[in-house]
Amino acid sequence: MTWAPERLDDQRHLGAADPGGMLLAVAASAAQVRTGHRCAIEAGVERLSAEVRPRAVVVAGMGGSAIAGDILAAVCGSTAPLPIVTLRSYRLPGWVGATDLVVAISWTGETEETLAVATEAVRRGCTLLALGPAGSALEAVATQASAVHVPLPTRGQPRANLWLVTIPLIVAAASLGLLRADETLFEQVAKSLEDTAHRCRPSSESFVNPGKTLAMELAESVPMIWGSSQLAAVAAYRMAGQLNANAKYPAISGELPEAGHNQLAALDGPLAERDIFAETPGRSLRLVMLRDLEEHPQVARAREVAVRLAHDRGVPVTELAADGAHPLERLASLVGLGDYASTYLALGYGLDPTPVAAITELKARISQ
Repeated sequence: MTWAPERLDDQRHLGAADPGGMLLAVAASAAQVRTGHRCAIEAGVERLSAEVRPRAVVVAGMGGSAIAGDILAAVCGSTAPLPIVTLRSYRLPGWVGATDLVVAISWTGETEETLAVATEAVRRGCTLLALGPAGSALEAVATQASAVHVPLPTRGQPRANLWLVTIPLIVAAASLGLLRADETLFEQVAKSLEDTAHRCRPSSESFVNPGKTLAMELAESVPMIWGSSQLAAVAAYRMAGQLNANAKYPAISGELPEAGHNQLAALDGPLAERDIFAETPGRSLRLVMLRDLEEHPQVARAREVAVRLAHDRGVPVTELAADGAHPLERLASLVGLGDYASTYLALGYGLDPTPVAAITELKARISQ
């Protein structure tokens, strides 16, 4: 398959090549924020504050559901009064017990790993919060345990509905005093995502569309995406995952300062070499640096030096800065742009961004 950037400004192509409506789903991110907030309030997640003062919060999920736990930990940051752990597995760690809160998130409500963890949490006497569709197996587990269940109006791809599963978790955490988040904040996040949707809309030409611009920079490269804080690192992980799933494209993510102790060495490797005389340029490394407003001084210095080292070696660099006062706003500004870029990258290669055939095949084979 061939990269053709002119496809990104061909409205007929963008419509025909995206039958699953991934661009429309990304554009609905703001609506997901508002819906997720409403679902959480109507389900009564605030009652958790009267029922439990948890020793730790364990968020169980897979794929697009699990990253909600990563977002919660990043938004709470280093000032969180308790550990927040994301679990992508079938089993709870041995230390989890009756004084802990387990949040089980499943887009289908039938995810076997998440159901196994939820069932084990109930057996251990943990407080359970379940997020998933009404009438699902996950709701049945929650109902049997007299636990709070937030029914979500799930449709489409889980990875395209990040905010619908994330916002109820943020509302619940706010009720427990883990972070500051109110209706005003959620509306600010929604408006930020609406602004991103407007700037990245399909009818906006590539030279003024940040989503298309980022896609063109990523094309024909191997992106190494780093975050300069825990929050930016979650956005980097999300961007890499979206490139994998939407564009079927390889990408790796990392966080400074750790990335400076291993991934940085790739700047001296074979993918960092570019043959300027080649008739057809090969795929080479690209450093994508996601910057946060709140960086440790030494991390900021490491980021600046890493960018300089990349430039010195002829490795192209893309720098993106988070925008917003609240951590959730800043995260949304990076995630929204990455979601659009991954979708446009798929469409520029002539790929339908919605199907994930290899993942579907894997699930079918292991369930036999």
